[in-house]
Amino acid sequence: MMNGSQPRIGAVTHFLRYPGSKRRMLEFLGAYLPAAETISGRYVEPFVGGGAVFFYVNPRRALLSDINSDLIELYRGIRQSPAQVWAHYCQFGNRKRDYWQVRSAGATGLLTERAARVLYLNRTCFKGMWRHNRSGEFNVGYGGQARRWVINLNTLSDVACALRKARVACGDFEEAIGQCVPGDFLFLDPPYRPGAKALRNDHYASQQFDFADHERLGKALRSAKRRGVQWALTTSAHPEIARLFRGNYALQIPRGTGSRPGIMAQNSGELLITTYPTNGERIS
Repeated sequence: MMNGSQPRIGAVTHFLRYPGSKRRMLEFLGAYLPAAETISGRYVEPFVGGGAVFFYVNPRRALLSDINSDLIELYRGIRQSPAQVWAHYCQFGNRKRDYWQVRSAGATGLLTERAARVLYLNRTCFKGMWRHNRSGEFNVGYGGQARRWVINLNTLSDVACALRKARVACGDFEEAIGQCVPGDFLFLDPPYRPGAKALRNDHYASQQFDFADHERLGKALRSAKRRGVQWALTTSAHPEIARLFRGNYALQIPRGTGSRPGIMAQNSGELLITTYPTNGERIS
């Protein structure tokens, strides 16, 4: 690890394949996010997903949350023992039938074994999707082994280094936002379809995120702002969604994920909304 204690940012921001990840937007977003040393409280991310922004900021203290229990187990397992997770990961087979066997077997064993299974499925499934059936079982098809060995033990060790400064929780976004106090900084990247009002038939994660969820999010963030908490949010540029965040600053994201999963677009249909001034316009 860098200087024996700091994670290598370039390595950790892509250790997970995550459709909708902000990894390719970090150069743009970084100009509008606070530096780690300026956050007097915690960095809080209620939709942590692939964690690219968290790893980029590399805060001194953090609360990371997501409703995806598989994802949270993966983070907890790597934080506990990256070497054990890597050892289990390397034991999985390299054939298509091995993938189906691992997927159908379900999550069993120690935390590090369960974490290794999630990582293996993520690195070898079709396009890194996170999709579950109505029973909550991961059901994405096979994608091949080409991206499996892009990561290594050093990658997981760097991820663990960053995660040891964070509390990792599984739950709804309102729980994490409700815990924020002045001095904390919130970064939020909820599920959304760029330019659209709602995300339906979701292939990014296990649940849909409809307009009622956006309304809940808007209410929770208004409450956090009244408590003196600053935040930054990436979301759809749909006018009805933008209006949920009146009184804050909106900046068009010039290049983002666009309407096609995994494909970067010049006109992204996405906004960066903040409680603090940027070179964007105040939402009225």
